[in-house]
Amino acid sequence: MAPITEVEGRRLALSNLEKVLYPATGFTKAEVLHYYATVADVLLPHLRERPVSFLRYPDGPDGQVFFTKNVPPGTPEWVTTAEVPRTEGPARMVLVQDLPSLMWAANLVTEFHTHQWLIGDPGHADRIVFDLDPGAPATIVQCCEVAVWLRERLAADGIEAYAKTSGSKGLHLLAAVRGSSSEQVSEYAKELAVEAEKAMPRLVLHRMTRSLRPGKVFVDWSQNAARKTTATPYTLRARAEPLVSAPVTWDEVEGCRAPDPMLIRAPDIAPRLRDYGDLLAPLLDAGHAGRLP
Repeated sequence: MAPITEVEGRRLALSNLEKVLYPATGFTKAEVLHYYATVADVLLPHLRERPVSFLRYPDGPDGQVFFTKNVPPGTPEWVTTAEVPRTEGPARMVLVQDLPSLMWAANLVTEFHTHQWLIGDPGHADRIVFDLDPGAPATIVQCCEVAVWLRERLAADGIEAYAKTSGSKGLHLLAAVRGSSSEQVSEYAKELAVEAEKAMPRLVLHRMTRSLRPGKVFVDWSQNAARKTTATPYTLRARAEPLVSAPVTWDEVEGCRAPDPMLIRAPDIAPRLRDYGDLLAPLLDAGHAGRLP
């Protein structure tokens, strides 16, 4: 029988705590839950008021991996849910608003993916995101080079960008924005991706054309569409090791010369938080939000 744990007055049944979820390191489900409890203070602000899509991997990355957008069966009644507009009709999704909800969701064994808008105003984006995805033999080293160009280009329009690893092989660039719809932000992001390709034609692609990908960085601007989601800061990823989609400093981005230093694992996060705090905290401050030109 699964042990019952009380979290801020909510009773949770936490199951299969000894199961190894990350085979390369022996990282267990208990360690996954401990990780999320440890980073809750910085993770929850990036989750609150954003409908969550769960990418579940209950038997580890080598088992079945599947997306769950609707409220999962068996969701406790105290977990906040909300109706979300979709082209095929409204749906109900989970909002992870507090520590009990976070630990309940973590017990499902999931990546957290969120939209670039808040549930109170789903028609308007409050973030812009670029997913920089390298095609081998390109690596995150080339992604960092592209990220620096995009940071400077965004800064020219009065928009301050921040970086995080994807938790896989790439890099995410994010900025807070205001006053624009998801469609407008998508159009602007596409314009910058096209500009980047023109400026660095041997390095950058703005189209997801597989035959053109080798050796280049695909600047995925499409994740700004209202229906799309991106890996939430601090989420674990379904990989052989417990890699995290982790905020990084611009010094780390500019100094990137090899992929390995940018592979940030769950045990690395607590020391990084002590050293840097939440590097993406400005995204949560409306005063840092820029306006599209």
